[in-house]
Amino acid sequence: MQMNPLQKQGVGDFRYYVGISSLAQIATRDDRVCVLNILGAESSDVTPVGHAWSGGNVVFGTAPGKGGQVLATAAGDIPVYNNVRDGLQAGHRFNCGVVYLPPAAARDGVAELIRVNPQLKKVFVVTEKIAVHDAREIRAMGQQAGVDIFGANGLGVADAWNRVRIGGALGGDAPGDTLRPGSIAIFSNSGGFSTTIAQYLRMSGWGTTTVISSGKDVYIHYAAPEFAFALANDARSKAAVLYCEPGGTYELDARFTKPVVACVVGRWKSRLTRAVGHAGAMAGCEDDARAKERWFMDKFGVDGIFTPEEPRFSARGALVTNIAHIPGALMAVMRANATLPDFEPEGSLVLKPWFASDAGLALPASLALQVVAPAAPYGAQVEQVNRQVGGTLPRQAMKDASGASQMDAQTQLGSLYGVSMLQAATLAFESLVKLALLHEVGDENDRRLVATAVAAHVNLHGTPALAAAQAAREAGNAPNAVIAAAVAIVGPRCQQGAREAARLLIDRFAAAGLKDPQDERFDLGKVDILGCEGLVGAAPDARGQALLAALDARGAKSVLLRWLRALPGHPTADAVLAATTTTLAWTPLMAKRVSRLTAENLPWWMALFGTLIGASAPDTRHHDGHFCGFDDAQLLGRCSLAETAFAALIGLPPVDDDLFVFQTLFGLLLTNGPGAISAQGAKGAVSADGPEAAQRVQLNKALMGFLTHTGYAHGGNGHEGIAFLNEQFRDTRLADPGDPEHGIDLAALAWRTAQRYASYKAERRSIGSTDIAKLPGVNHPVFKDKPVNHDPREVFIAQLFEQRGEHNVFHAYYRALVQALFDAGVSRNVCCVNVDAVIASLLLKMLWKRLRRGEVAERDLETAAFTVFLVPRMLGCAAEIDDHLNRGRNMDTRTPASSCRFVA
Repeated sequence: MQMNPLQKQGVGDFRYYVGISSLAQIATRDDRVCVLNILGAESSDVTPVGHAWSGGNVVFGTAPGKGGQVLATAAGDIPVYNNVRDGLQAGHRFNCGVVYLPPAAARDGVAELIRVNPQLKKVFVVTEKIAVHDAREIRAMGQQAGVDIFGANGLGVADAWNRVRIGGALGGDAPGDTLRPGSIAIFSNSGGFSTTIAQYLRMSGWGTTTVISSGKDVYIHYAAPEFAFALANDARSKAAVLYCEPGGTYELDARFTKPVVACVVGRWKSRLTRAVGHAGAMAGCEDDARAKERWFMDKFGVDGIFTPEEPRFSARGALVTNIAHIPGALMAVMRANATLPDFEPEGSLVLKPWFASDAGLALPASLALQVVAPAAPYGAQVEQVNRQVGGTLPRQAMKDASGASQMDAQTQLGSLYGVSMLQAATLAFESLVKLALLHEVGDENDRRLVATAVAAHVNLHGTPALAAAQAAREAGNAPNAVIAAAVAIVGPRCQQGAREAARLLIDRFAAAGLKDPQDERFDLGKVDILGCEGLVGAAPDARGQALLAALDARGAKSVLLRWLRALPGHPTADAVLAATTTTLAWTPLMAKRVSRLTAENLPWWMALFGTLIGASAPDTRHHDGHFCGFDDAQLLGRCSLAETAFAALIGLPPVDDDLFVFQTLFGLLLTNGPGAISAQGAKGAVSADGPEAAQRVQLNKALMGFLTHTGYAHGGNGHEGIAFLNEQFRDTRLADPGDPEHGIDLAALAWRTAQRYASYKAERRSIGSTDIAKLPGVNHPVFKDKPVNHDPREVFIAQLFEQRGEHNVFHAYYRALVQALFDAGVSRNVCCVNVDAVIASLLLKMLWKRLRRGEVAERDLETAAFTVFLVPRMLGCAAEIDDHLNRGRNMDTRTPASSCRFVA
């Protein structure tokens, strides 16, 4: 179609074609629409809403190969044709096209609309990520044919006065709820914020005229200059709101004759080094957010940004950088123009939380938001959510992932729920128990509760678990197999009564509104006692009485225990254990940091932890009334778990220095991250039962998965370091490894070792062998390639013991050895002493005197090193088990046949 030059120029002073002179012409009731790719995912969802709200303005759509189908809408079915020409030949007429085609097809779609329909006046391109070359051709085609192009990457247009929406989802699923007729036009680079701004305005008493989602590609076909011209000629529009993002000089070229509130966002994009697409934001151009802010400040004659605290504005307009400030800025500007709102404000979009959790933090008043009653029907739903006790996590694939532990790839330092193993090395064993299952280290009261709950299951005298462990031990099994035999006995029925009691206690105290489980002023009368008869018995329960006495001896506080004692009757052992563990879990449970399942399983976990410690000691140390030199009253009411575990593993009551070393080792060995073979075995056992069906999962089997997947090679390699150190010091006269005046020339001893190792390597290489054994505890694949290398864990432990004034000759020897290896030319730099060497040094220091006295055979050193690894690692694996139980999906660990090999 040929056009004369005047016709091409269009309206106003534009040097290019613009066919629209007023906003009122952009979306009218007379417009008829054809939608390309009408059956696509986005169009089939959006088009029916706009069609119905607009009184049936879509005459037909296209979908190649699907001609003859229809798109059902509330205003009647929309016919579908294979192409535009078929629709025209069927007698349909339209003047507006909407393009939902993929990016590569958008240009051809616009060309088809223009080529076959001489009545075409407007095209709305919803498609995003159109190539710049294609956008230029779309622009050229529109100019040649006298067609206004809107978009691309926009949500079309809507007119509240005309009740018309064309292309996109402006106004959402109920446009009338947002787009109330008024006097404010909206022009926005963001489609989503177009609707949001309209809603903000409506709540403040301002309705809209025409809303345009301009799009945000490099080419904005209907941009701010065209909008400003049409705004000036629209009698309905008294002012406008612009939402602008970095990119393009469109706003600079716009000449506004009516008041404007401009919201400019995206300062952060100025730091980017490449284009990011939004509004054609090109890195390095002078069209970033700050530049656009200056443009508008110049246009409005203001010296800054409008905020509620500093309301800077003029009669020409105001600049904001937060959409929440738009209503206030508009109100100020319109007052300056003696203009009142269109109607009474309909409400406020100020944050009104329906539910909140401060996670136990004491927040200042400015942050502690007040919860308000939700609107129907959400109130009932929120009430139901608030009644839920404990957190619920979405299920996800957890084969190589963990929500409990992390491993820092650079430092090779593990952490559990944000607590690094260096920090864990300074914590009490009881704190590590709470950390593993309840995600926090707890306070002194928590440690008292944990100590009694675990100790209640350590003395296995007369139990099948001890018989199984002893049979495995006498059969020559490794410590992990011995302990696994005992753990296998502690199945779900062993703690079923305590778990049922915990379930009951959680229900009753949640209903009573308990916040602080140590609150001595809590009114026990709030707790319903109906149906709690099973928590008490007519006659005293000896084990229950012993637990209560032990908790009193430790000074433990608990509202639940206080309530239990107030019941008519004598608390059972199961009830006391349940009250103890529920007290432990209460705060994280109410803050929804842990699940209810975790809290209900705690009695079972305590039994498993106690059994694992107890089974580490042979049956000769388990007696009626006492264990490893401690009577039951001491075990329950005085001993720390570190003391109990030391006695079980080493066979002697600990002295203070040994106990500190022991506790430090526990923290260091707590976890090695989600990829460790011990963790993989534990998680695999959970998944084999199906974590989604929690009632089927057996915690003891999951711990057995950890135990059976762990061997001497995975026990921190401490036994290799112990064997190496023992060999180096066997012929010395070392009496006390902790005595700085030990009388041994460590440098000379290390030099001899370095020389022997150098000769060994040379000999192996001379015969062409690449199988050269490494010195245990020396070097690390991550901590290398510096002139002098350090493992940060080793440095931490060295500094920790130096602060205590403690000496360890074995650790000092290792430091001398890495220097000697460098001096002898065995290594090209000074290797690090790694954490395995530290573990071996600490363990051998504890066992050295007994070894010299003949109380411990050299072959028993491996067992001691390995068992000391197993006890803390069970806590790390318990965290993985519980995490997978609450978060994981069933894992398929099968390897595809194509990845399997046969090795001959």
